[in-house]
Parts: sequence; C-alpha cells; structure tokens
Amino acid sequence: MLATILASAITFLISTSVSIALPSIQADFETTLTGLQWVVNAYALVLAVLLLISGSLGDVYGRRRIFSIGIGICVTGALLSGFTQNIGQLVVCQVILGLGAAMMVPGSLAIINIAFPETERGLAIGLWSGLSAAVATLGPFVGGWLIQTFGWQWVFLINVPLGILALIVTLRFVPESRNPDLHRLDWNGTFWMLVGLLGICFGLLQAPKAGWYDAWVLVSIGGGVLSLLWFLRVESTCAEPIVPLTLFRNPLVAGANLVTFFLYFALYGHIFFLVINFQQFQHYEPMMAGAAMLPSMVIISVLAGPAGSWADKVGPRLPMTIGTSLVTLGIGLLIIPDLQSSYFLYFLPSLSCFGLGMSLVIAPLTKSALSVESKFSGTASGVNNAVSHIASLMAIAVLGALVVSLFGYRLEINLQASLLPPEAQQQILEQAIKLGGIEIPENFSESHHLTAETAVDQAFLYSFRAAMILCMSLALLSAGIAGLMIQRPEKKEKSTVLEEPSAE
Repeated sequence: MLATILASAITFLISTSVSIALPSIQADFETTLTGLQWVVNAYALVLAVLLLISGSLGDVYGRRRIFSIGIGICVTGALLSGFTQNIGQLVVCQVILGLGAAMMVPGSLAIINIAFPETERGLAIGLWSGLSAAVATLGPFVGGWLIQTFGWQWVFLINVPLGILALIVTLRFVPESRNPDLHRLDWNGTFWMLVGLLGICFGLLQAPKAGWYDAWVLVSIGGGVLSLLWFLRVESTCAEPIVPLTLFRNPLVAGANLVTFFLYFALYGHIFFLVINFQQFQHYEPMMAGAAMLPSMVIISVLAGPAGSWADKVGPRLPMTIGTSLVTLGIGLLIIPDLQSSYFLYFLPSLSCFGLGMSLVIAPLTKSALSVESKFSGTASGVNNAVSHIASLMAIAVLGALVVSLFGYRLEINLQASLLPPEAQQQILEQAIKLGGIEIPENFSESHHLTAETAVDQAFLYSFRAAMILCMSLALLSAGIAGLMIQRPEKKEKSTVLEEPSAE
C-alpha cells in the first residue's frame, strides 16, 4: 500500500503542481497557449498511448518489475525537467515522465487488486486514492510556494526524493505477481494499438493550431481510427491478446470505462482552465492559486476511504450516481462567478461540491473497472487508466480549440465596440492565442490600457463559461451512464493470492 501510495502521489503532483506552474512557464519561456498545451499533452500523449501496453507488460513480465522500472524513469524525467532551458526541452522531458508514469500507473492498481480480497478491495482502493491525494494535497500550495520562492523548476524536482523512496519500498516489500497463462506479448496487436492511439492523439493535439480540416490532421485521425479498427480485428483472432475483448462483456467493466471517459474529460478540462482563470484573470499569486485548489483535495483525502467502504456495502451504482451528479453541480457553479468574484462565495462551494462528488466516485468506479479475473488485473488497470488519460488529452485539445476560438471571436467584438484605434486593436488581436498572457504594449495610454485589459478579461470569461457548460454536460452524461449500466456485482469467493497458481 505504501509503495503504491508514494508512486501515485508522484502522478498527482505532476498533474496538479504543473498546472499551477503553467503561467510561470509561459512567462519564462515566452510561449503561447499551444506551447503550454504541449507541456501538458506531451506527458498525456505518451501516457495514454502506452498505458495499455504497460499493463500487459506487467501481466507477462511481472508487475513489480515493470512498476519499479517506471518509478526509475519518472525520477529521471523529473530531474531533467528541473534543468530545461526552453519549452522544447521541457516537452521532451514530459515525454520521459509520461513513459515512466505509463509503466507505473497500471501497476499501482494491479498490485492492490491482487493483494486484497474482493470484499475489502473497495476500502483498499478508497484508502489508496485518499492517502495518495493526502500526500498530494499540499502539492498545489507547496508548488505555488516553490514557484514564488525558487522557480517553477522545483515543482518537478520535488518528485525526485518521493520516487527514490517509492522505489526502495517497492523493491523491499512488494511481492512479484504475473499472469501464468500469458507467455509472450501480443506484438502484432501492440503495434496496431500504438499506431492507432498515436494517430488519434497527435491529430487532436494538432487540430487547434492547424485547423480541424487540415490534411495532416485528417490523415492522422483517420489513420488512427482505421488502425484501431484493425487492432480489434487482430485481437478477436489472437490466442493471447494484449486486450481480451471478452473483458467488455461485463457491463460493470464497460460501464465503468464509459463513465471514466466522460467524467475525466470534464475533470481535466475544468481544472486546466480554472487554474488559468485563478492566476491570469482573478489575479491570484501562484501560491494562492494552489491554496485555492486545496478544498477539493482535502475532501477527497478524508472521505475517499470511508466512501470506498460504503460502496463495498451498498454496491457501486448509488455512490457513483450521487458522486457524478455532485461533480456536475460543482462544475456548473463555475459558470456563475464574474471577474474578481469572492472566492468564498463562488469558488469554494464549487470546489467543495466537486471534491465530495469525486470522493464518492473514485473507489467504486475503479473497483468496477477492475471486476475481472485477477490474472487480467494489469490489463484491466491499463485499459481504465488509458481511458482516463485519453479523456484528459481530448479535453485539453478540444476545450483548448473551443476556448481559443471563442476568446478570439469575443475579443474582436469587444475591441470593435471600444474606442481603441484600429492599429491598437490589431496589436491585441495578434496575441489572441495567448489568452491571459496577452502583453498590452507599453505605448498605450492609461485609458487605452484599461480598455484593452477589460476587453481581454471579458473575452476570457465568455469562453471560460462555454467550456464549463460543456464539462458540466459531460459530467451529467457520466451520471446517466452510471445509473443505467452500473449494477451490483455478484459475490465472489475471497482471494488473497499474491502469486497466481500455474495452470497445473
């Protein structure tokens, strides 16, 4: 448990602290929103593409072995990230971090799924998620303090000692386990899945910049879809497939992965733009922006364990339906605040509602997605984690395109309605892709400076609300799926097997 908590805390810290660091990275490297998207998405792209493969690698070659290698690669990527000199180098380091996380993340859940009996698994997963979040709860706050005191590089370097400790604990205490029925990796299926996911994800990343009708974007996404269709054909005839399609005949597994996709799309999308809102438009310092995100993390830390135990008793459907509904309400409340609104009156209720909802969802959702034979734990974990990270990737790509498009549209209208001269308007419009990073020229008079600043702020508020409406709608869809598809699983015999017996 300790090993998986430490490893998962690293992934929490990477996602939460890096989000807080984005405005500082933008200012330091003078990059656009596209550059910031690549910082997030280079990590997410590699993670999403390789999660399924890494889960199967653990089933074949040993879950502890792959888990340990992943921790080592993450430590290396975090260390290198702290010494980058430009946005390109940082993106490369995010690729390394994504590779390590892809090998580490499926192993966390697979190890827990093997180590605990079914009747205690919800509590174990709840404790894992809650304690992992507890370790990372101070991530945004500490990350903000590190950014202000030492620089954004330290949000990466802080993961190095955590990773070293996790590796020591893993090698000392975690037993090895694998699927005895698998003797080799399905390389044919692996190749087509890799090509398919890479094509789709790369196309989604390029679309906001190049346009959705760009030839390369269409070829990339279309080729990815065709490759995944062929992957399904290959898997249906393979004796030892990398993803046994029979897993999805279980409505719990299928429903849980559908809920994961829509819920985590909403989750990652709203967090990405809420952090930008806090720093660039509500004008919070990085440390205060980090502290502003704490309530939801604290609630998850405290309640995820008890909520997991409750889900063990009543089944997964009720907690998941209530939880996703609360997440929907929490995101919906973000549509209300204006610029420089009171945090305690407007943002705190939203974050509290969101945290309560996620604390109810995490354990039963994860347990439902892992409702498979123990020998397929690595694969099932890889599938569910891949779904959540593909959702993250799509959220940032799709919402990024939506926000940039609506921001530019509204900014042009606001400027045309202002008293700014045409040449001044053009100077602002040319920077529209930077959102709140727009630099108002120094030669603007005080009145023109205020007019331009107001136009930018109002344009962002317009696009931010549109993004939150979409996130709220998808969270609501996940609540509907949970209510319809998630049923209480049949009781199974208890099993505390760590090393599965051979076929003999």
